Amino acid sequence: MYPFRKLSVWEKAHALTLRAYAVTDGVVARRYPVLCSQLRRAIASIPANIAEGAGHSTDPQFNRFLEIALASAREADYHLLLAKDLSAIAAKDYAILEARLSEVQGMLMGLRKRVLERIRERRRPPNARVHPAPSVAAAPKTTMPRQPRIASPSLRGSEDALDR
Repeated sequence: MYPFRKLSVWEKAHALTLRAYAVTDGVVARRYPVLCSQLRRAIASIPANIAEGAGHSTDPQFNRFLEIALASAREADYHLLLAKDLSAIAAKDYAILEARLSEVQGMLMGLRKRVLERIRERRRPPNARVHPAPSVAAAPKTTMPRQPRIASPSLRGSEDALDR
């Protein structure tokens, strides 16, 4: 378990969510209610999934929620672009939100990378080497003496027939 409020990525994602709610308030919400709702939900899902994942007891579970947060960030990226293209939000607001969202995405990828490294470290056996051992020259082949070939009983009769 992690104290999610101490994670800087959560703090940035939360601030992004507050900013997105402020930008999409009023006219935007009345003119494009579905788009506004989808954008808000996608952006709010980022810090929510970070917090939920941090509440789980294992790194693999935490990683799963970080993946979901990243997917929500990508969804939010599209909804932001759509809002800008429809002139639902000003270009200036889009630029600010998009820059902050990109920063959060980068931080999420970095955190996820660290969590995955920790998972790999825990799975590695205690005696495992980090680097592969140097190659050793191949030992000379030893040959086994050949055993005489014995035909199976079912083939013996057919061999006799061919000899005749």
